[in-house]
Amino acid sequence: MISVIVAVAQNNVIGRDNKLLWHISEDLKRFKKITSNKKMIMGRKTFESLPGVLPNREHIVVTRDENYNVNSDQVTIIHDLNLLLEKYLNCEDEIFVIGGAEIYKQLLPYAQKLYLTKIGTSFDGDTYFPEVNYNNYKTEYISEQLTDEKNGLNYTFIDLTRI
Repeated sequence: MISVIVAVAQNNVIGRDNKLLWHISEDLKRFKKITSNKKMIMGRKTFESLPGVLPNREHIVVTRDENYNVNSDQVTIIHDLNLLLEKYLNCEDEIFVIGGAEIYKQLLPYAQKLYLTKIGTSFDGDTYFPEVNYNNYKTEYISEQLTDEKNGLNYTFIDLTRI
């Protein structure tokens, strides 16, 4: 089963210059808890923006670059989205799409679950999360509005399941 996990600003921005625009400690903890011991699908630029190979997770990197290589047994390189869908679309395990924008756009139609961190502020960015038709999902969980102690950003955790 394919799921999407993303932190998104009020104006659908998810980043700028291949970087996150905010640091919300609880969001990072939630990301780690949800994705630990799971597979994560990401584009090459998203993979390269990580601080390194994240522990206890298998990284599936989608790139058109046939020569792209990563020396880690935790990283699988896939060059064809159709092969990725063949392999993981009907998988019983939950596989997480973690970005970037193009990968979200291509795989969102297949996502059965969305794990959103909705940030109550707009940001100036160059990377956007695709529009979601929320009528296709039911809310499984919504947190109260939370506030990050360090930067004062308001945010809400929302888990949605495709109807």
